[in-house]
Amino acid sequence: MRPTPLTLAFVTATVAFAPGACSSLLAQEIPRVRVIATGGTIAGRAQGGQLTGAELVEAIPELGNVATIEVEEFSRIGSSAMTPDHWLRLSRRVNELLRTDEALAGIVITHGTDTLEETAYFLHLTGHDPRPVVVVGSMRVSTAVSADGPANLLSGVRVAVSPDAAGKGVLVVLNDEIHSARDVRKMDNNRVDTFVSSEWGALGVVDADRVVFRRAITTRHTVDSELHVGDGVERLPAVAIVADFVGSDASLLDALDVAELSGVVVQAFGGGRASPEVRRVVAELTAAGVPVVMGSRVPEGRVMGDGEAVEQGMLSAGDLPPHKARVLLMLALLQERDASELQRLLDTH
Repeated sequence: MRPTPLTLAFVTATVAFAPGACSSLLAQEIPRVRVIATGGTIAGRAQGGQLTGAELVEAIPELGNVATIEVEEFSRIGSSAMTPDHWLRLSRRVNELLRTDEALAGIVITHGTDTLEETAYFLHLTGHDPRPVVVVGSMRVSTAVSADGPANLLSGVRVAVSPDAAGKGVLVVLNDEIHSARDVRKMDNNRVDTFVSSEWGALGVVDADRVVFRRAITTRHTVDSELHVGDGVERLPAVAIVADFVGSDASLLDALDVAELSGVVVQAFGGGRASPEVRRVVAELTAAGVPVVMGSRVPEGRVMGDGEAVEQGMLSAGDLPPHKARVLLMLALLQERDASELQRLLDTH
């Protein structure tokens, strides 16, 4: 589906009457924000179907006090249907908008919550501009009692026009909290406070009177990222995730077609430790030249790398969860196969 922009001109104006002078209409300049709609629960209806991006915006008149909103339809799907091809197209569209429109204050993307953190992290690694890109979603459909989508979208636009948001990478805003796309994870299947950065904490909050930031991240992103996607890239490398479990015979891992794969991420136990059979197959994969990243099913704490293991092609996810380590590895494999360099990219991004 090609992006179709629609401008909703929410512009506030002031009429000034000066004694002895002609009256004039003074348009108050407010920032301009592009909202890119991709679908998801935030656009959902209890009776089925989804709102358009324009309908989402029109339902929140308070946006007119914050920004001039332009709306673009990118897709209308649940985020469980997102694919790497969507990531590539969305990243290129975001970069195109920021490259060709210097006056644009920022971009807000509405997205389903199932894979929101992967999409946000992909954009975080492939952006070309320091201006804010904010991803928002909701846990309740638009027709639900106390739907959280309108408040999240309004908060996202407020963050997008905040001067303090520039240069902090892609941001995820829900429940009045601002998170880095790198750190945030969905931690609850039902509650509106599902997105948290439990290990490192939120970057800031959206209060009634202003947007407040209290920290920034130190890993590389956007303009400092080494993982940009070139125009000639039509498809990302194939990387699989396989979960280890008690008593695993590694048959799922062993069944992977090495010829079709560029890399593998293993969701292992605490510290990246794996069951005996999984360790055996991982050794065979790395011997065959397939990079294998060892992640952990434990939500917090680094998987610490080992120099000898890296030399053998076994990599550490660090503090990235397996699904985000996969995103990074897919991008890294576009330009690099050396294990030491792959580990450096995992450590720094």
